[in-house]
Amino acid sequence: MLRFVVLCPVLAGLALCVNCFAEESDQTPLILAHRGGAHEFEENTMEGFEACYKRGIRGFETDIRMTKDGVLVLLHDDTLDRTHNSSGPVEEKLADDLKKVQTKKGQDFLLLEDFLKYFQDKPGVYLELEMKTSNKKLYPDTRIAEYCDKLYALAKKYKPADSDYLFTSFDERPLVAMRKLDEDWPIAIIAGKPLSLEFIERAKRLQATHIACHISGTSRELVQKAQKLGYKVNGWPGHKVEDYYLAIGLGLDVACTDIPTVIQQTKENLPAKNKK
Repeated sequence: MLRFVVLCPVLAGLALCVNCFAEESDQTPLILAHRGGAHEFEENTMEGFEACYKRGIRGFETDIRMTKDGVLVLLHDDTLDRTHNSSGPVEEKLADDLKKVQTKKGQDFLLLEDFLKYFQDKPGVYLELEMKTSNKKLYPDTRIAEYCDKLYALAKKYKPADSDYLFTSFDERPLVAMRKLDEDWPIAIIAGKPLSLEFIERAKRLQATHIACHISGTSRELVQKAQKLGYKVNGWPGHKVEDYYLAIGLGLDVACTDIPTVIQQTKENLPAKNKK
């Protein structure tokens, strides 16, 4: 009973936040399945991406790396140790070596081309391709051009006409390279900190179209300022339902979450005006 009494004011506050925002906007943030739903499925696996798509989710985020022989693959970490039955960086392995590699639960290692082929006939998808090149030992300056050329070519080849594919990164080097390859392709700068005027200026300098910032500490005022300047704002991380309510209150364009199917259900249960 005590737990119920304590929780009631919290839930009421969240509901008030959602209802107040509903009066100002008909739109809720796009649900972005981070690594295909990293807290619901094995991350960066077709199981997760397919399950989320079938559940009605249309926003997906994944991480791109390049093997020793120049094949692009999906992996977040600098090594395979945490998520797969192998060890070491993929950057030191040949693509053929990865055919024998599986996730801890036995799923096949995922190549970028196979991932993109899945979405090739699925229009209306928002896809963030994070360029995991920050480790300069694995990605010296001399390797950035090859990486970007191959990523751009594959994304352009498989992207449906009415889908939005973004190149994103913490690392400025591939963002600069991508902008040279295509002056119109959307790109996003990511930072593990709240939105700030300095961050907006950085996005402007890089000719970015999107900003991905820490949701905690970000203000609605700065989100609105960035949006008035033409930027789309993505908030992360999203580990619980309350994070999505905060994204709504901040007026974010995209809400990155590790529990996308839970958030999809939450979105479907919102007041009708606010879920369009």
